[in-house]
Amino acid sequence: MSESGADWPISLSGVTETVVTTLGPNGKWNAAALGLFDGDPATATTWGSTRTRGNFHRQGEGYVQFVDDPVVFADAALSIDEYDDPVLEAACAWTRVDATPIETGTDAGTEWERWELEPVESAVLERTVPTIDRGFGAVIEATVAASRLGIDGYDDDELRNRLEYFADVVDRAGGPRERTALERVRTHSEW
Repeated sequence: MSESGADWPISLSGVTETVVTTLGPNGKWNAAALGLFDGDPATATTWGSTRTRGNFHRQGEGYVQFVDDPVVFADAALSIDEYDDPVLEAACAWTRVDATPIETGTDAGTEWERWELEPVESAVLERTVPTIDRGFGAVIEATVAASRLGIDGYDDDELRNRLEYFADVVDRAGGPRERTALERVRTHSEW
């Protein structure tokens, strides 16, 4: 449990993919994908000069959200996605966190910044029976590959081959929301 007395609404393991909302200078809550690394405290890394990075610096906080909708995840990962409220309708649970920068660096020509995330408050909004959908996993991996297209240090041909593989998995193992999410990946990227 964090020093504030709040804790994560779920157990973090490895890298947990989430959507974070951060308040921008325009008064809107920007949604973006954010991988949480388990630890005490949990950490996350922002890549490049993103809205999330700038908003973390300006506000020092955000709302980490656990969603099970691949379309919401794809939009957050690859587009400018803004809302009037910090908690998304698609959130199954959320945690308001204090974000503290702890380390910066450069990898393959891209600046990154690592953040400690301390839970301040959290809520579970929906309890569901967990299911494992290979299509959703393929959508998440497709957002990662698509976000690296055109970046020095990554091979675009290899990334496009991965994207085609993930598209095949979605076609075989995904449902309607995964197929819609994959189309969003195509729309929001250079794929």
